[in-house]
Amino acid sequence: MKKILLFLAAALLVASTAFAGKKYVISVTQIVEHPALDAMRQGVADRLKEKGIDFDYNVHNAQNNMATNTQIVGQIIGERPDVVLAIATPGAQACAQKIHDTPIVFTGVTDPVTAGLVKDLQNTGARNITGMSDFSPIDRQVALIRELVPNVKTIGIIYNSGEPNAVPILKALKREAAKLGINVEEATISNSSGVYQAAKSLVGRCDAVYVGTDNTVVSALESAVKVCENNKLPLIVGDVDSVARGAIAAEAVDYYKMGLQTGDMIARILVDGAKPADMPVEFLDDLSLHVNMKAAKAMGVTVPQSVLDRADKVLE
Repeated sequence: MKKILLFLAAALLVASTAFAGKKYVISVTQIVEHPALDAMRQGVADRLKEKGIDFDYNVHNAQNNMATNTQIVGQIIGERPDVVLAIATPGAQACAQKIHDTPIVFTGVTDPVTAGLVKDLQNTGARNITGMSDFSPIDRQVALIRELVPNVKTIGIIYNSGEPNAVPILKALKREAAKLGINVEEATISNSSGVYQAAKSLVGRCDAVYVGTDNTVVSALESAVKVCENNKLPLIVGDVDSVARGAIAAEAVDYYKMGLQTGDMIARILVDGAKPADMPVEFLDDLSLHVNMKAAKAMGVTVPQSVLDRADKVLE
């Protein structure tokens, strides 16, 4: 028995030493640079470092260019990574089309099934793909809009109809708004340069503006903020990182926390040998409420005490 215990201890020591000396390659594709997506990327890195995992982080940013998004996949293949981290839907889709053996972990993907990444959230049906969905709690966000703008009759939404993240959010917004007798007015764009005019087109047509987790719009959020401030039009968003940039409020996923949880998934693949095909798509249930008092004043909104009392962060 003593010999067996000594043998097991030696084996564990060898395994531990091998892990300590292992340096992994993680290739990252990110569709565009903005605070929410950057926070996810940082969260992943921080969690892996916290776990003592040594890795090279090869980050590629498509800057919302679809041709570049596709080209990045070729660069990633050449890097021979241990895991691919795909931040947002377009990058995940491009990787899924061409990378079939290397594990792909996506994060910040609103609807992985509609995007064609997995067949089912529990049983993904994808040999090498899993990840996290950031589908917005639209029911709570519509309720927040009504709390901030009690007499709201119409909500305006700015979105890119060509972005996979945007369309499911629009459908959910219409469904939840209809339950409360609220109409939805649409302003569509095809690129970030159109955000300013889209916001202007909503002036006089709605009582509040909503921007969801649409990467094209969020990357140019300041344009919408400017229009809303100039016209006393309340702007509520679908991610907490956009509140500090000038929106009034968001009750939503904390993308840094989502990055931490995504890092846990990657660690299970790298260290524990977990297979993506056996890992269901995960969600972050811990929502955060952020409020920007300066933005509220600029847009003519008095924030109710009930909102302030439950806020996780209030920016003065």
